[in-house]
Amino acid sequence: MHIPDGFIDAPTSLAFGAVAAAGVAVAIRAARRSLDERAAPLAGLTAVFVFAAQMINFPVAAGTSGHLLGGALAAVLVGPAAGVLALTVVLVLQAFLFADGGLSALGLNVTNIALLATVAAWAVFLALRAVLPKTRASVTAAASIAAFVSVPVSSLGFVLQYAVGGTGTVDVGTVLWSVLSVHVLIGAGEAVITGLVVASVLASRSDLVAGWRPGRAGSMAAAA
Repeated sequence: MHIPDGFIDAPTSLAFGAVAAAGVAVAIRAARRSLDERAAPLAGLTAVFVFAAQMINFPVAAGTSGHLLGGALAAVLVGPAAGVLALTVVLVLQAFLFADGGLSALGLNVTNIALLATVAAWAVFLALRAVLPKTRASVTAAASIAAFVSVPVSSLGFVLQYAVGGTGTVDVGTVLWSVLSVHVLIGAGEAVITGLVVASVLASRSDLVAGWRPGRAGSMAAAA
């Protein structure tokens, strides 16, 4: 769901660029408290995996595309703050090296993919962890559900941006239906991939999984 240059007008792009910058600044502060010598390498590996996964694109509508986001996976593995930073790095590299998402739209994409998807996934994950049994299977299930929810939530960010400053001729209602219908399907695929990866890491190194020990994960709210 990378937004290309010119799809959203300049004032809206600048406004969400400021939102993205503020969110990343908060994530940096929170990540400094949560990352240690064990978690930092996993954050890097998570970014590499998400980078590869996001190269698989699905057409959505009128110049946009959908893909696996990785927000839930990053949040559960390394915490929401480090997850936001990992996805931001991925988006910056994709924009500069592969022109996957416009440079003027970088703030829009960071807001939707790095911030909305990751924070929404972590919120859903924590809510489920509070009511589910404290088992590894429950962590995997919660991560999968959080991944599923995070994708349409992220797509709604784009719909809002399009409604405020879209330059296309397609009406907002059509964009909403098109984007949501496709991203619900993408969310199902992301749920499966997230569950498989989280289960694998839990089986080998559960001590590295932030979602297994959520009290030690970086809280962006606390750093704000």
